[in-house]
Order: sequence, then C-alpha cells, then structure tokens
Amino acid sequence: MDEGAHAPVEGVGIVGLFRRGPKKAEGADAADVAANPGTPAPDGAEADAPGDVEPSDGPDPAPGPQSGGAPSGGAQVAAGDSARVGPWDAADALPELPRVDLGAILLPGVPGMEVRLEIDKATNVVSAASVLLEGSSLQVQAFAAPRTEGIWDEIREEIAQSVTQQGGTVDDLPGPFGRELLARLPVRTPEGRTGHRPARFIGADGPRWFLRGVITGKAAVEPDAARALEDLFGQIVVVRGQDPRPPRDLLALRLPEGAPTPAAPASPPAPRFQPPARGPEITEIR
Repeated sequence: MDEGAHAPVEGVGIVGLFRRGPKKAEGADAADVAANPGTPAPDGAEADAPGDVEPSDGPDPAPGPQSGGAPSGGAQVAAGDSARVGPWDAADALPELPRVDLGAILLPGVPGMEVRLEIDKATNVVSAASVLLEGSSLQVQAFAAPRTEGIWDEIREEIAQSVTQQGGTVDDLPGPFGRELLARLPVRTPEGRTGHRPARFIGADGPRWFLRGVITGKAAVEPDAARALEDLFGQIVVVRGQDPRPPRDLLALRLPEGAPTPAAPASPPAPRFQPPARGPEITEIR
C-alpha cells in the first residue's frame, strides 16, 4: 500500500467525542441503533431537528447491484459479474486517494467534511467514526468476521427485527453495495409529536472483516444527496490485522496522527466538607 494512501487531508476536521456509556434515550439518534450490530435505538428516541423526521412512506434508495458469494478482497457485486467495488481490504491494490488513518479504517478525505470520533471514556477506545457532509452523516464501524463466510445477512435480519419491535418499519432493498435496509425509526419531535426518522443501514463483507455504515439526514432518502457518502463508503480501506478475533469483535479505531486529543469531560467538583458549626453552650453551676 502506497504511503501516500493515508496522507493528511486538507479541509477535513477531526473532532473527538468522549462518551462515558450508552446515551440517554432523549439524546439517541439513528446511528446509535447500530452502535453494535443488531442493537436497536432506545425507545422514545428524540429527533435532533424537525427536518430529520418524515412520514413512514418516504422514498426508497435507488436500486443497485446485489451482493453474493463469499468475500474475497473488495466487496463483490452480483454473482456472475466480475466487477469489484469497495470498500477495500488493506491487502488489495488500492485506488490512489488521500485517506485519513484511523487505525482499522482508512477513511477517504473529502474537502469540507467533518469527522467525529466516538471515544469510550471507560476504555479510551475509539469505537466509531461519523462523517458529516452537506447536511447528512455516515457512521462507520469495522468488525471481525469468520474466514469462510460473511455476516451482513445475519446482522441485517437482527437489525430489521429490532427496529420492528420498537414500532418502526424497515425495508430490505438492493443498493449500491448489495442488500441494505431502509429503516424508519420512531422518534419524538421537539414539539412532542411522534414521527419517523429515516436511516439507511449499509454493509460490506470483506476477508475476515465486516464494515457497517449508517446513513442519516437527506442522504437516507435522496439519491442525489447520498452519492457523496456512498462514494466515500466505497473507498474506505479496512485494516483487519492478523490477530485471531471472535466474529463481531469491534476493530478499534484511533485518533489520526497530529489530531489534538480531546479533553475528557470535567469531573464534578468534589463535595466541600463543612465542619459542624459550634452550637449554644450550657454552663452548669453547682
């Protein structure tokens, strides 16, 4: 792999976000549904903005090729089609692009995008990366997978079941990376109304790894708005490593070189000790 494949990218902002544990329900968003494969969002998740909420019959993503076969190298398209598309494995002959080195993920740099890294305060491990671009977001995580078969079909079923159990709806559709889910997650608007927030769950099975993405915002329902994030997802490189790992084990990310380490949340001030005040005295006279 060319050393310039993950050179620093101008115009890309890196923001670290510490998270002590699971978000409260009021602050959850669609990307939190897949913080771990198959994990639903908390009940009563609230929308960040009224524009994110739409009726449950919103437009579907544009159809694309279906995936098939065991993973080998970059993601495979439909059986019988020899064309290969990304995401890519670190051992592949990669398209030459500037990429941000996040450890297990080499993220393509797009001018104007902002990258937010979620950091578990308890373990100090970067668990996910979110790309914000043109009013939409893409959250990505990489996981270990079996050597002989992919896990996206199984995970997709689990996510669909979880969303349905929470009162949402989900459609399993063909997309540019194979099968994907268009979910409509139940949320509360700031006005207290019940609505649905669309989210696209996309995935790619690679050699001993699985890459999952969650697209929210306009790109979840508008094909033109989705193109930039889809192109970015397709140019991600996964660095699996050779260590034995159980399937679904999170491949940890890291802050890129030169990025400032985010300050940990301020600890609450220690309670001040107030010595007991001296009360009234009684003098005994005999």
